[in-house]
Amino acid sequence: MSVFIGILGLAFLVLVHELGHFLTARAVGMRPRRFYIGFPPALAKTERNGIEYGIGVIPLGGYVKIPGMHRVSEADAELYFGRTVRQAPELVGPTQRLKRALAREDEESARAAVRELEQAAGPDPPEGLERGIQEVMDGLSPEAYWRQRTWKRVAVILAGPATNLVFAVILFACLFLVGGGKATTTVGQVLDGRPAASVGMQPGDRVVSINGVRVTPSEISKRISGSRGRPITLLVRRDGRQVRLGPVRPQVIDGAYRLGFVLRGEHLGVGESAWQSVKLTGIVTREIGKSLFRLVHGEGRKDISSPVGIVQGSSDALHQGLQNYLWVLGLISLSLALMNMLPLLPLDGGHIAFSLVEGVRGRAVAREVYERVSVVGIVLVVLLFFIGISNDVSRLDGG
Repeated sequence: MSVFIGILGLAFLVLVHELGHFLTARAVGMRPRRFYIGFPPALAKTERNGIEYGIGVIPLGGYVKIPGMHRVSEADAELYFGRTVRQAPELVGPTQRLKRALAREDEESARAAVRELEQAAGPDPPEGLERGIQEVMDGLSPEAYWRQRTWKRVAVILAGPATNLVFAVILFACLFLVGGGKATTTVGQVLDGRPAASVGMQPGDRVVSINGVRVTPSEISKRISGSRGRPITLLVRRDGRQVRLGPVRPQVIDGAYRLGFVLRGEHLGVGESAWQSVKLTGIVTREIGKSLFRLVHGEGRKDISSPVGIVQGSSDALHQGLQNYLWVLGLISLSLALMNMLPLLPLDGGHIAFSLVEGVRGRAVAREVYERVSVVGIVLVVLLFFIGISNDVSRLDGG
């Protein structure tokens, strides 16, 4: 059940991302063709004001179709109509005229060739023809994405990661507000099966010292992680008396030596919660940036996780309580925002980079350039995915 909730959480964050694209596109005057909860094919759908709204059969995230992401090319005509023409030879002439018109960027002739295709197909068009015609006409339409002013294009693409970022900040602020932000020396939760539970630590214990040295809230985790797994002894105050716990060896938990307990936090006001949320977002952003920098230099490979690991991490957090799950969900949302801003196609950052380049040039980048750069980006994204899968399998196997 917890794994299912983890999957739903990830799907919800993808839906939030796509909703950002959709709402911003509407706001700047673009009209998306489709907005789905889940992925097509459609389980149920309806059309309003020229936009198809639907629920997809694949219940993961969401899907937005913005018309004319690229200038239509001769290669697109072959992609959309090549198979259809082989089934219906009478469409060869109009298709060839369409390809020639697109090659010389003669949009009026291209529209005329599309109308010829429709007429030649008659009342019972071959399978796939209508979809191809719609794609071409979308690319030739004044509403096409590639025709829009640079700021509009950037705004629509940036809205996806920005929505994930804003969601994370708001969620963190709410968690700081209801769950406490500033750590105290009082234990709020002891995790089952961890070293702290094995030596009898209890919620409500107040940590006084570690290895005979008095500690502040911020020093507790540093002292434990700094042990590097060597046995430590804690002195806690419980019901007005002091209790010695240990010696006990910290274990590696989430990449650091820990005992497996959570300190209780002091409740914060709205303003302080918002500020702490922004600070946390900045810290996490910096650490993710460092991880990517280390990866470029051949280090940090073990920090990468795939959707499998993300779901597993969410599931584990849910076992530790709803608040822990929500913290992890916020961190995943922030990670999605930052990873999508990498300047690689087909990620959002790549589309933003190309939009800026086209804005400076004053004309669209050739489709062939998009395709070549996309191949590089896809290879890198797939490589990161397989590294993440490898790491996740190793973790699941206990390696």
